Amino acid sequence: MEELYREYSKIVYHFLLSRCHDAQLAEELTQETFLQAFLSLDRFDNSCKVSVWLCQIAKHLFYQHLRKTGREVPTEQSQMPEEKSADSVEQTAIAKLELMDVLKDMQKLALQMREVIYLRVMGQLSFKEIGEIMGRSENWARVTFYRGKEQILLKRKEWER
Repeated sequence: MEELYREYSKIVYHFLLSRCHDAQLAEELTQETFLQAFLSLDRFDNSCKVSVWLCQIAKHLFYQHLRKTGREVPTEQSQMPEEKSADSVEQTAIAKLELMDVLKDMQKLALQMREVIYLRVMGQLSFKEIGEIMGRSENWARVTFYRGKEQILLKRKEWER
């Protein structure tokens, strides 16, 4: 189970983070996902990839969390302070501002489109895996990713004018 955790914890964490937008909650749900996976390992029938199975467990745990909290999910992400040199501080600040702008644009996308982009970029999943997680086809995942990326680029170009 430790090997499974090492191999798939980042994928599960980023999947959850794309849904809840709270680093602490995503971490807690990731831990719970692997506990539930361990408890139900005998029911895994190899009909899908392990990453897909784990993300399905994570999704159900997230939905349980939403029901328990009355759909009030915190949106602030935990941030750890970093020590940087003076030159890199400016570069880091600029990069963070650009990232914040892109993330703001992403929040305006449809939920499924946003999730596909998070899974592809942050989770580094293949389109086939994303399609399996989302209950859609590989081609649907490709098209959704492409359309989401195009919408973000279009908004960025409009902003630069």
